[in-house]
Amino acid sequence: MNIGVFLSAADLGKQYTEPAREFGKLLGDGGHTLVWGGSESGLMKVVADAVQEAGGRLVGVSVVFLHDKARTNADEMVVAADLAERKAELLRRSDAVVVMVGGTGTLDEATEILELKKHGLHGKPVVLLNSAGFYDGLELQLRRMDAEGFLPLPLSELVYFAADGADALAYLRKQL
Repeated sequence: MNIGVFLSAADLGKQYTEPAREFGKLLGDGGHTLVWGGSESGLMKVVADAVQEAGGRLVGVSVVFLHDKARTNADEMVVAADLAERKAELLRRSDAVVVMVGGTGTLDEATEILELKKHGLHGKPVVLLNSAGFYDGLELQLRRMDAEGFLPLPLSELVYFAADGADALAYLRKQL
């Protein structure tokens, strides 16, 4: 299974590093391919290292203005012209999407993936990996949107909030 992962290229401390490492190991142990932003920095590096160490495959999708930070030993590296092309390529190459912790770039990626799914432009499972309660506020907001009728799909069909990497992969296995 090709798992697209959106997450931070920043190093955010152990509460986020360990879940990224654990998820990467699970992906690699399961023989999955990580499709990610291709960075050799922060949590992107952590998850890629763990996947590779466990025998998984790496497909990076970098972008021209960040390509100097790209991993040099990925199995495949694609360089997109801009962020919009990068997001589209990440989604195209993925069977499912997992969003881990990150900043505004990760939030942008997550909301675009959800918006595309909401409109039926993809039917891939989407998981928000809620490490250390990072996405509690977003989950609360999405539940309100659902309750008040702002989502054309029930929230449970749009996104799954996973407590940890094992929960995320168990959900994805049921969906695919």
